[in-house]
Amino acid sequence: MKRTAGVPRGLLRFLVLRLLAEKPMSGAEIVEEIEQETYGKWKPSPGSIYPLLAWLQDNGYTSESAAVESGMKRYVLTNKGKQFFEEQVKFGQKFLEKLEWLAPMLVGGFHLGTNHENLLHARQSAKKVLKTFIEFRAIKDSMTKQDVEEIAKILDYSNRQLKKIALRIKEKNQPKFYE
Repeated sequence: MKRTAGVPRGLLRFLVLRLLAEKPMSGAEIVEEIEQETYGKWKPSPGSIYPLLAWLQDNGYTSESAAVESGMKRYVLTNKGKQFFEEQVKFGQKFLEKLEWLAPMLVGGFHLGTNHENLLHARQSAKKVLKTFIEFRAIKDSMTKQDVEEIAKILDYSNRQLKKIALRIKEKNQPKFYE
């Protein structure tokens, strides 16, 4: 099966399985959902989605949903597909555990570009946040709903503040047109 350049091998299959584990979906709905999840950075082509859906169905991982609305064919995971998805999740978790050491370096941006000194302090702070998230993975089973809500509240607040700064910088750098 041919894959999209730049997309890690198996990522599309994993995403399709994850989406179908949530609810029955059509190929077009899957494409739309992936595009939304990637903020428009990646829109899988029908030439990659439909052969994958056919492969999943041929191998007994999916079947067509009995409820067909407006002539749209939807797919649903079979029990075999749910088991396959769980295997993919375990594989992905092991893979991520092996790569956790790389994540802080990626946040650092490998010091590409010429304006790296201005961002050095912010990169160090971002690395600290990432390391804390890696620590959360080790204790995730002990986290309460309140812990998770508190973490989300802090992150949402931080994100709003960071967006304000980004907007201020963008506005400052916009060319001024005078009439």
